[in-house]
Amino acid sequence: MIAYLKGEIIDIREDNLILEVNNIGYNIRISAGTAGLLPGIGETVKIYTYTHVREDAFWLYGFLTRDDLEIFRRLITVNGIGPKGGLAVLSVMSADDLRFAILSGDAKAIAKAPGIGAKTAERIILDLRDKVSIDESFVGRQMDVQGTSGKNGNIGRVRNEAAEALAALGYSPSEALKAVKQVQISEDMDTEDVLKLALKTMNR
Repeated sequence: MIAYLKGEIIDIREDNLILEVNNIGYNIRISAGTAGLLPGIGETVKIYTYTHVREDAFWLYGFLTRDDLEIFRRLITVNGIGPKGGLAVLSVMSADDLRFAILSGDAKAIAKAPGIGAKTAERIILDLRDKVSIDESFVGRQMDVQGTSGKNGNIGRVRNEAAEALAALGYSPSEALKAVKQVQISEDMDTEDVLKLALKTMNR
């Protein structure tokens, strides 16, 4: 179906975006998190889309990054989580935060999403724990915004490599992710710098 749309923002609501592409206005359902990251009305933006078709409806769901779209696709494979539930989860946490919650078994964090109870949060963890990994974590929400990566892409790579190094040292995925996430990474830092700081947080 439609992989992405690039056009002018006509209107932004907490759960909906109107995007004009070649004189056609598209209603696109979005999360509150996406709404907060969008540029202003009149600006051009690229939105990755998921098409949901039912007998009585045809909906587009939009995301600023391919990473968010991919985690959304995985979320809606969980029994009891439809597109509305998937957006609810991504309204309270980023794709990286969700991966961290899944790998660390933090059902309480996921259950903060509207309409997502404790049992559903636990089901998300159970169903998706083997479908997310350190390699995918810390991709950075801004990397695909306007189709650019730059320094954010390097920071994401350094974070991944540091987390992988911690895992190779024998730490669990949740311990590695938690430690690396506590490090404030600047663009001039390399993997070794991040690894040293992450190890310090673990030895406090």
